[in-house]
Amino acid sequence: MKLQKILARFQKLHPKEIDLSLGRIQKLCKKLGNPQDNLNCISVVGTNGKYSTIQALRAILNEANINFNIYTSPHIQKINERFIYNNHEINDLDLADLLTEVENINKNDPITFFEIITAAFFYGAKKYSNNITIIESGLFHRFDATNILKKNLSTVITSIGLDHLDWLPENEQTIDKIIYEKTSTLLNSNIIISKQSSKDILNKIQNSIKDNKSKKIIFGNEFNYLINENNFFFFEDEFGGIKLPYPNTKGKFQLDNITAAIATIRNLKLNIDDEKIKHGITKIKSIARLQEIKKGKLKNLIKKNRLFIDGSHNPLGAKALVDYLDTLNCQKHIILGMMANKDHNKYARCFNKKISSLTVIDIPNQKNAIKRDVLKKKIKLDGIEIQSKSSIQEAINSIPKKNNEIILITGSLYLAGEVLNLN
Repeated sequence: MKLQKILARFQKLHPKEIDLSLGRIQKLCKKLGNPQDNLNCISVVGTNGKYSTIQALRAILNEANINFNIYTSPHIQKINERFIYNNHEINDLDLADLLTEVENINKNDPITFFEIITAAFFYGAKKYSNNITIIESGLFHRFDATNILKKNLSTVITSIGLDHLDWLPENEQTIDKIIYEKTSTLLNSNIIISKQSSKDILNKIQNSIKDNKSKKIIFGNEFNYLINENNFFFFEDEFGGIKLPYPNTKGKFQLDNITAAIATIRNLKLNIDDEKIKHGITKIKSIARLQEIKKGKLKNLIKKNRLFIDGSHNPLGAKALVDYLDTLNCQKHIILGMMANKDHNKYARCFNKKISSLTVIDIPNQKNAIKRDVLKKKIKLDGIEIQSKSSIQEAINSIPKKNNEIILITGSLYLAGEVLNLN
């Protein structure tokens, strides 16, 4: 209860949920003693794959007994997920104490929720400044609250695509502008570029960082992987090759994220041997990223079928899901809920002729979600009548299913969180 009251007060400190600027967080962090200046950071920027890349880094570091802190956003079920210190998620009491101290130092100055939470993470991390600290960049990077570091160890650029266009001027809603916002102010360190969706996007990224003095480690050039059908794959970079087991994650796209994490680890020269990497990638914990729900109330509703949740919310993410669904020889059903500011039809069209049914729902407890009947009108799929249902349970029950079919609930991380809370 105490924690919820603090968070509610934070929401009232600034009239806008998002207001891209660095001035407010710089002011607060100065009051806090600029704790971010003494951290050994790996920055992760991009559109898709940031969370998965971070979870791969986490699993490898943990296997190698290397201490780390992690800051991610948004959270899925509870805000504690954003605060990982010394390899562990912070508990409610310690988080409430941390946020209270930062609140008192801020003294009601205007600041967005994300900014004060980010500042609080930095402040809490100062006790573990010798750890490797992994920072996920938020909406964009250039004016994102996380972009106040003075140095870092590496930057990982994950897959970049069109998303959050509503935060850009109408005449600047292009991939070029997004790449500029995410990459133009990267620090000089190591830059690892994950596999991109096209050669054109990769070229644009390389052009954006051409004056950056960092060592560039680029997928397809400095590192690569080769899939083998016998349940393993090969990773190769300038330090040599590794034969690796398939990770415990679903979807070929996860190899893009995992290999970027491996390339990052190896370029940091942490003396992590290959066996630690091999074991680490089999212990990746991936929540709401093609996560299969194998037990619980919702699983019980679908009987002898499979239930997945995924937090993807843009066409790039949808295409990755389709690539995985295409590997499954069965009927597929989509339950879809999305936030209002997304490209709804373009997202849904990625599943065209790939699925047997689509049911739209509201996202519970999200005022900025698109209403299901509005969403239904915006989506056009060939040969499929789109259903609208009032709840997750009703949507699951309404799907005509037999056995060994797939039900995938997708479209938003907020929806994924609600599914996990319900289950």
